[in-house]
Order: sequence, then C-alpha cells, then structure tokens
Amino acid sequence: MNSPADTGIALAPIGFNPRGLPQVAEVRQVIAENARTKTFILDASVEATPGQFIMLWLPGFDEKPFSLANDDPVTITVARVGPFTTLLHQRQAGDRLWFRGPFGHGFEIAGQRLLLVGGGYGVAPMDFLARRALQHGCQITIAVGARTADELLFIRRFTELDVDLRLTTEDGSAGQRGLVTDVVEPVLAAGQVDTLYACGPHGMLIALDRLCQEYGVPAQLSWEAYMRCGIGLCGSCEHDGLLLCVDGPVLAGGAVRPTRPAIS
Repeated sequence: MNSPADTGIALAPIGFNPRGLPQVAEVRQVIAENARTKTFILDASVEATPGQFIMLWLPGFDEKPFSLANDDPVTITVARVGPFTTLLHQRQAGDRLWFRGPFGHGFEIAGQRLLLVGGGYGVAPMDFLARRALQHGCQITIAVGARTADELLFIRRFTELDVDLRLTTEDGSAGQRGLVTDVVEPVLAAGQVDTLYACGPHGMLIALDRLCQEYGVPAQLSWEAYMRCGIGLCGSCEHDGLLLCVDGPVLAGGAVRPTRPAIS
C-alpha cells in the first residue's frame, strides 16, 4: 500500500457543520512574535488540515478569517493591521474569543521532497504543515522571507525541526539579502522539489507560481481573500469562477491568473 505522502491525500477531513453557531473558547496563551504580531493559543481543538482557516468573531464586529497555525490546540497568528486586529491584540490569557470552523480547502501532501515558502505572517500555516509532513517522513526545505529580521516569524520553531531552513530579508539584516524567491529558484532549478507550498503576499505567490511553471514543479498556493461567510454563500471571495473560501484558499499552481484578485 502506498503511503499518504505517495498518494497526495488530504491531511485531515474538514468535519464541520457550517450551520453551527460560533464556539466560545478561552485564550490559553498569548505570544508576542514581534511589535505588531501575536500568536493566540486557545483552550479548544478542531480537526483541520494545514491551510484551512477559522472565522473569528468579536462583539461589535463582523467575523474575520484567520489561517490556523495549529488545530490542537486552536492557534492563530495575527498581525495588527486594523480595528478588528487592534481589539484582538488587547485580548489576554483568560479572555474569551468566538470562532467557527475550520473552513476551506487546505494543503495536501504530494511527494516526499517538499519546499515550503512563507512570506510575512503567511508563515503561520507553514509551521503547521511542516509538522504534519514530518510525521509522514517527508524531506522538507523551508524558505522564509520578510522585510527585516524582526519581521521573520517562527524561526526558533523551525530551527527545532528536522528541516533545511533558508532565510531572506529585504534589508539584509538576517539571512540572504533579497526576496524569498532568490533562495527558492536555485532549489527548483536543482530538481530537488516534488511540490512547492506557499502562503504570503499576493505578489510573492504570483512570482512563485511563475517559477514553478517554468521548472515544472507542482505548486499549492494559499491565497488571501475577503471572506464573510466561509461556506460559499455570500460570494464576496469569488474570483475567476472560484469561491476562495470553499475551493481555496489553497489552489493548485496556475489556477489564479497573474492579475490581482479581489482580496483584502
């Protein structure tokens, strides 16, 4: 019998009733990753695939989608960018949050030699994926890019894993100076990758998609989108006939045209 890594099966079933009300969970721990990014560990667990997301609710706000950084316990990593995330950053251990999920189509293990690429706070699901893939005996290279050393996330966690870690910063304050694609392309060119996985800024994903097509490497890319319902009803995340909250957020390489989709 082939192993899951050989067959490309999903890592876990979705297993969620979309008509359910938000689940309340206590914040177990808050980790300050840097000046504007925090990781929230909740006293709750779900059965999820890396790349899936939850819809988080706070009183007085609409729900917002956040990628899972772990499913047991439920963990999200959040950058402070607006009113919702500013309020969320004020939550402390013992406070309550409300969430639904998991939702969406996540990453699937395909092959044994995996290249995981994270840009900015898009690194969070890469840590989740790396730990799952290592359980399947995969060989993993992780490339992480950010503008500065302070914005590189999860580096200590990655160094604790049996992975080949490569870092880039735009200002050269850590790792190689330049963009994350600068360290990705040589790995692709060497024929050392069965599948590339990525989460991060739109421009990074477009560049990685082009590189993967050039070198004939399958890609699974997680696209950020404005999502209101999480179950494909409202249509707010529609792009090119795809509902990114259901068909995505993880899509195969080549699925998104190199024009900016309606994302937030």
